Amino acid sequence: MAGNTTSVTRRTAALILAVCVDLSLFYASGCVVTHSVFGHIARLWVSAALRCLALTAVTLLILGDLSPLLVRVITAHSLLPAVFETGANALYHEETQCGLLADMRCWLMCTGASLAGALFWEVIIPDTDDAAAGKEKKQKARVLFMRVLHLYKPDYLLLLGGLVFLTLAVLCQMFIPFYTGRVIDILSSQYKPNEFISALLFMGLYSLGSSVSAGCRGGLLLCAISGYTCRVKVKLFGALTKQEIGFFETTKTGEITSRLSKDTTLMGRTVALNVNVLLRTFIKTLGMISLMLNLSWKLTFLVLMETPITGLIQNIYDTHYQRLTLAVQDSMALANEVANEVLSGMHVVRSFNTEKHEARRYDDRLMDTHNIKTRRDTVRAVYLLARRITGLGMQVFMLYYGRLFIRSGQMTTGNLVSFILYQSDLGDNIRTIAYIFGDMLNSVGAAGKVFEYLDRKPQVSTDGTLKPDQLTGHVSFRHLNFAYPACPNKTVLQDFSLELKSGQMTALVGPSGKGKSTCASLLERFYEQQSGEILLDNKPLKSYDHRFLHKKISVVSQGPVLFSGSIRDNIAYGLDECSLDEIQEAARKANAHEFIKQLEKGYDTEVGERGGQLSESEKQRIAIARALVRQPQVLILDEITSSLDAESENKIQQALASCPNQTLLVIAHKLKTIERADQIVVIGDGRVEERGTHQELMDRKGSYYKLREHFFTEGNSPQ
Repeated sequence: MAGNTTSVTRRTAALILAVCVDLSLFYASGCVVTHSVFGHIARLWVSAALRCLALTAVTLLILGDLSPLLVRVITAHSLLPAVFETGANALYHEETQCGLLADMRCWLMCTGASLAGALFWEVIIPDTDDAAAGKEKKQKARVLFMRVLHLYKPDYLLLLGGLVFLTLAVLCQMFIPFYTGRVIDILSSQYKPNEFISALLFMGLYSLGSSVSAGCRGGLLLCAISGYTCRVKVKLFGALTKQEIGFFETTKTGEITSRLSKDTTLMGRTVALNVNVLLRTFIKTLGMISLMLNLSWKLTFLVLMETPITGLIQNIYDTHYQRLTLAVQDSMALANEVANEVLSGMHVVRSFNTEKHEARRYDDRLMDTHNIKTRRDTVRAVYLLARRITGLGMQVFMLYYGRLFIRSGQMTTGNLVSFILYQSDLGDNIRTIAYIFGDMLNSVGAAGKVFEYLDRKPQVSTDGTLKPDQLTGHVSFRHLNFAYPACPNKTVLQDFSLELKSGQMTALVGPSGKGKSTCASLLERFYEQQSGEILLDNKPLKSYDHRFLHKKISVVSQGPVLFSGSIRDNIAYGLDECSLDEIQEAARKANAHEFIKQLEKGYDTEVGERGGQLSESEKQRIAIARALVRQPQVLILDEITSSLDAESENKIQQALASCPNQTLLVIAHKLKTIERADQIVVIGDGRVEERGTHQELMDRKGSYYKLREHFFTEGNSPQ
């Protein structure tokens, strides 16, 4: 505590002593005799050098070292009067009042300007420990921006046309205030009809040119944005569909849909809108500054003093606003996740009477989003207030000095009116330039999340190329160890080995959650095992071509998923060429042809969203037909009999029996349906406990026998 007090005391003493020394030298420079010897400009530079040395010496003596910030403040504060006066004399052959007289007002102006400039430098290019991190972040933002720009390549002509019309609109708009001032000067002096009509004509032409060019610019850029957004959404959707199943289990659906809908739109704004605004404002600002310098260079420099203050305010605002915007995006993704979860499981919500609970849960998510938005909007409100106060303060200074310049004959009333019009636009433009960088950072932040998905490589490789002409369907599981990505610490399969012989039916039985369906998922390459391997015809499963593999291995799950479209489309799903005869043959094997024929539109009947127009049994049979139409070499049936009646089950079994060369893997709780299996495998705790035919396992009276006794008691007769 004592050390902190001492440090504060030393800094305060250094500040007071530095101010006293600097004021003494500043006043002394105004009355020094060397003015007549060295000249006006030489006196200012000698004074600047002495003040810089004196301030540096005082700081070193008391504080012991100089930070980069102090070096910049001292240098700017000492050299500013000399630099300003030299520039005014060289460019405009004028001497300013502060150059001729050394008073407190001039000292305060130079001090304020140097402090504002040094602070602006510190915010934009900091010397803190976080500078490296900030530089890396900006570099990453630049890389993302260039990637976004590269995706606009098909729309480069539209962007170029927009840039041309943007330039024309800005050039036309810049001259309107100039001719407004000309009209006022003509009316306030001796009236000259020809000059008046000429000024009005040019004002009208520039206004028309500005309006037409702005409209063309907007139309071209909106077309570019629309095409770009569509392309990025398709590209992102394609990347998402290539991800492994574990990705969708560990990533919330609301987050994915938020990236797909909202963030892709923000990416489109990054270039087409933000760069449009940035270029338009930048060109307009340069043109206005040049015109303002012609009207009054002194007032122009006064107005430009607002720039570092505006930049400082904007930088502080961007830091907080961007962080809160990212928080809002994440919060909205969580709210979307809750809504999607409830709407997709509405039957469960209704059956358990949890409508109010889910409404409260959704309300809690929305309130989190609302609270973050409130903080973000509060930051924006404070920022807008600071912007308005800064702008009003600058206007007061400009009007005060403008009146003085008119009295001294340095400006006309029309020039001041033109200058005021330019200044109002200039202030907005400077603030817009500062703001648009922050908005681009927000858009680039959204692009970063999209590119994160676009760049993500699936953890389950699909790079296999093997496509043999003949496939027997012999499958071997060798010493597999596997845990799901969502629960990496819970091992599902441990040293699991199993062989599925070609043309035979293998049934997996056992308690729920012991690894039966996991075997089917691994055979479909939905996941990658942690160790061990799966062989198909003695070749690693991952070496096969992705499309070929999923045509030769088909699965029918307990909860069949159908897509919006016709029955024909759902049976032929994923097949480019599939005739109606092939579809009908597969439907007959799945015992679906008869009920489909009874429908009004037959195979062209719409199934509705997720097959909602069909019963569970009908959906299950269509799903079986969808698997059979591929004529797979390996067919996996995962608990499919739970939705089938006895007649359908018998017909499907007869149809499957007619394919003797097909390897069949059946997972079932109805043990009666697997009695005819060539091999029955009992799985428990991720391992093979028993294997053999039905009769062999019954004779052993082991795990299979106990399961059968458990499921088929007196009150639960065999099915």
